[in-house]
Amino acid sequence: MEFEHAGARPRVHPDAVVAQTAVISGDVTIGADCQILHGAVITAEGGAITLGENVIVMENAVIRAVASAPVHIGDHTLIGPGASISGATIGDEVFLATGTRVFNGARIGERSEVRINGVVHLRTVLPPDTVVPIGWVAIGDPVEILSPHEHDRIAAAQRELDFPGFVFGVDRDTPDVMVQLTERYGRSLSRHRSDRAL
Repeated sequence: MEFEHAGARPRVHPDAVVAQTAVISGDVTIGADCQILHGAVITAEGGAITLGENVIVMENAVIRAVASAPVHIGDHTLIGPGASISGATIGDEVFLATGTRVFNGARIGERSEVRINGVVHLRTVLPPDTVVPIGWVAIGDPVEILSPHEHDRIAAAQRELDFPGFVFGVDRDTPDVMVQLTERYGRSLSRHRSDRAL
């Protein structure tokens, strides 16, 4: 199903195939020979989303862009079931396996692989041909690829990246960080009230 959001309509190449149960919303461009499978959600929340040619977005994957972080996905890229991409740039010939998470401001170089349940954190840069092992966390620029058991190192890097400030513009040290975050983000998301099914 396609939706006009904030005055922008999806543009889907006639050779692309989009499942009837997929949701495409707003300023989204889908290139030739793309395959968007059942339950996938591709939603432009103020920032554009561009899929190149021959991109496969599998079941229940979510791709989201915001005004400060558009999404570009290069040609011949496969996004596995249940994967999530938010505000990132993905190069050509990239494999994002089942359950991967890619966060705002991340850049993934050509021919890289993020294996099952791998994470590419906020503002992280993966050089071309990089592999993130199953369940591991890539974080920073220059990138460190850490085992999920290295919680203290991951937590220290996360604090430095400042997720609440970078993504939501909220000071993480304020006592009511979640109140500010949810109210601000909720107001932004309420713009969907005016969406129109196409």
